Amino acid sequence: MKTPKFLLPAAAAGVLALALSACGGGGGTTGGGGGGDAEQGLDGRGPITYVQGKDNSNVVRPLIEKWNAAHPDEKVTFKEQTDQADQQHDDLVQNYQAKNANYDVASVDVVWTAEFAAKGWLQPLKDKMAVDTAGMLAPTVEAGSYKGTLYAAPVSSDGGILYYRKDLVPTAPTTWEEMMEMCSIAKANNIGCYSGQYKQYEGLTVNASEAINSFGGSVLDKDGKPSLNTPEAKEGLENLVKAFADGNIPKEAITYQEEESRRAFQDGNLLFHRNWPYVYNLATTEGSSKVKDVLGMTALPGKDGPGASSLGGHSAAISVYSKNKATAHDFVKFLVEEEQQKFFATQGSLAPVLGDLYEDQELVAKLPYLPVLKTSIENAVPRPVTPFYPAVTQAIQENSYAALKGEKSVEQALSDMQKSIETAGAGS
Repeated sequence: MKTPKFLLPAAAAGVLALALSACGGGGGTTGGGGGGDAEQGLDGRGPITYVQGKDNSNVVRPLIEKWNAAHPDEKVTFKEQTDQADQQHDDLVQNYQAKNANYDVASVDVVWTAEFAAKGWLQPLKDKMAVDTAGMLAPTVEAGSYKGTLYAAPVSSDGGILYYRKDLVPTAPTTWEEMMEMCSIAKANNIGCYSGQYKQYEGLTVNASEAINSFGGSVLDKDGKPSLNTPEAKEGLENLVKAFADGNIPKEAITYQEEESRRAFQDGNLLFHRNWPYVYNLATTEGSSKVKDVLGMTALPGKDGPGASSLGGHSAAISVYSKNKATAHDFVKFLVEEEQQKFFATQGSLAPVLGDLYEDQELVAKLPYLPVLKTSIENAVPRPVTPFYPAVTQAIQENSYAALKGEKSVEQALSDMQKSIETAGAGS
């Protein structure tokens, strides 16, 4: 994925986007990594391949050079994928189905972990393959786990942030209701009040899920079954629909992905803006930015305090088909060490997974959004954790979009969403 300064989660489409396509797959074992493959190659050492999307920020190559200099007999080769998340996903699926032993370690988007683990393609990171997660932010560990077992070690994280105009809003809102009340300020200044990303794509899944989760609802319950026919889910989605209807979210936002919404905010046309941390660098450095000197940042607003951001980020997973799992395991541990995490943050503006780094004064001086981002990640909720994610996100997008456009009532949209997810298999 192409990012100006900050790695986006799978919440965008196109150049800055990470649209997750509906991809199926039949190969591999079942049962979450069970079977003979997971027990083989555990002591194998030798050359391995690391697979990841396009290294636009040049963070992967320097680290691999560093590793290779220290491990001449266990060198890592970098297999660089495209910058499109759906193509990355398809590439991994095809190679896992083919039981390709050369895809030893892969960068896995947080929404792919459950799918790949359920199909038995990922090595369980337990027992002798365990990775120490004690210092990691809890949501990042949850995102790398499936049915209580870690399958992918968190490497980078991400969370949504509310950007606002400090010249017009001296004190940031802490709740959705407060933010909506401040829309009178936007109207007085003849600008739009608030926008996230509402085009029918993966970003809408992010925004709709955040709205539902922030008001105590959930798309799936703890057993992985849809739970959308609740007052909490209704209130959450209704907030977005009402804001569209009364103009607090501009009508043109129905076409917004990350970049369209960022430009609207940077051009001075929005009071509040939900987006990812990558916006900070662009909004404060681009010559055309009208908010560079008045940029405020805070946690997304919820019902009674900080809302529940959708969690973004990537983890490193070991293929069950790798012949050199001992080397792969050491390389995964290398990626999550503090020194590498600092490099990811300073070189690529990637959100660390180690909690202590958010209080590191040297890092905060370079990346002043880190304290806000930590709050966002600590309150974050992963998008629905399910092996059926492609079908689930499609159901969320289609029905949320219909509700925002006024083609369905909120109740009907949630009911149809529930039925579609049950049909996809997540309700069984």
